[in-house]
Amino acid sequence: MLAFLIESAEFALRWLHVIAAIAWIGESFYFVALDRGLKPPKQPLPGLAGESWSVHGGGFYHKQKYMPAPTQLPEELHWSKWKAYTTWLSGFALISLLYFTAPALYLVDPSIAELSPTQAVTYAIGFLIAAWLVYDILCKLVGQRDRLLGVLVALLVLGLSYIATHLFAGRAAFVLVGAAMGGIMSANVFFVIIPGQKRMVAALSRGDAPNPLDGLRGKQRSVHNTYFTLPVVFAMLSNHFAAAFAHPQSWLVLALFMAAGALIRQFFVLWHSGGRAWGLLVAGGALLIVAFAWLAPAPRKPVVTATPTTSHVPDASIRNDTPTGSPAPATTEAVHAILQQRCTACHSAHPKLMATAPKGAMFDNIAEVERNAALIERQAVTLKIMPPGNITQMTSEERETISRWFEARSVGAIDSEKPTNERTTP
Repeated sequence: MLAFLIESAEFALRWLHVIAAIAWIGESFYFVALDRGLKPPKQPLPGLAGESWSVHGGGFYHKQKYMPAPTQLPEELHWSKWKAYTTWLSGFALISLLYFTAPALYLVDPSIAELSPTQAVTYAIGFLIAAWLVYDILCKLVGQRDRLLGVLVALLVLGLSYIATHLFAGRAAFVLVGAAMGGIMSANVFFVIIPGQKRMVAALSRGDAPNPLDGLRGKQRSVHNTYFTLPVVFAMLSNHFAAAFAHPQSWLVLALFMAAGALIRQFFVLWHSGGRAWGLLVAGGALLIVAFAWLAPAPRKPVVTATPTTSHVPDASIRNDTPTGSPAPATTEAVHAILQQRCTACHSAHPKLMATAPKGAMFDNIAEVERNAALIERQAVTLKIMPPGNITQMTSEERETISRWFEARSVGAIDSEKPTNERTTP
């Protein structure tokens, strides 16, 4: 029951996080489009910097922007903040419930770094805090030199990707980079944009001129948030794309996808002001193609069998990659025994480490093992991401047995499709 309650809370938080993020990103994208699409006013008014007309939902809208402010403030103002705060709070609660309560399962991978569960959680929280502090210091030191600051922020993101993927398990590393960038976005709203806007409103209410630096700093941080958006969305969705976070150079893979996202976002930013920078869209698409091509699995070497048998198990003596000595028999029964020892703590009708089996994949009997053969081989052999952090200590010999079993099944499937009179035994 406890495992079910935790899983239910995780789903509810994930749902809330997605809803809040959609609302925040949608509003952010709208205001960027609005700001970039403003035209000079046809009837100049004091402080009126631009205006635009649009039609939507059966009505017409006339939007106006005042810089620094209209001559008289309205009684009600819309503040864009709670969506950002809800996104961060729900995201941190979700990562705490999932990753910080089970660090040995989700955060730690001994093949990457030998960390105790306490160290892993401490480093993860420190990683999130340090990302904001370094970013904020860079912004304050560089000031309004936007191009230089943009290069430094890009290098910071690259550094975060490298550190995370060399410290934490692959899935967690990508999520933590996304969480760090999302934390920067929320902190920009909480510590810079909203306080600056409040100071501007307070000054205008007193009849004083607002400090123009508040507007400049808020605009700068908003621009950074805009370009962070698509990279963050990829990082947070990447736990569904094992080929990316399981890659040996995963930090560069992450950088490629995030760079593509930033280029595509820039294309749309320029589009809103009338630009048609197709080269940016092509460059972003090219980076995605390069990334997918890099991640594509190498073709399997064909398995040559000296004597086809009813079990269709290749002759180990002719495999160049077979370890010396007598390998374990590559039978479904042998693989089932391995999975019983290493995998059924999660992949079972009654798992011990979670409420339900991930992906609904259960390995309690031979039929279920056969049915999930492709999933087992990809997760445990090709990507080596299961068991998570190798928490149950699956050995390389056991992975090799699974590999030979899967190859033997492939040979058997091919043989079974051949006409009987084409099968010959030397």
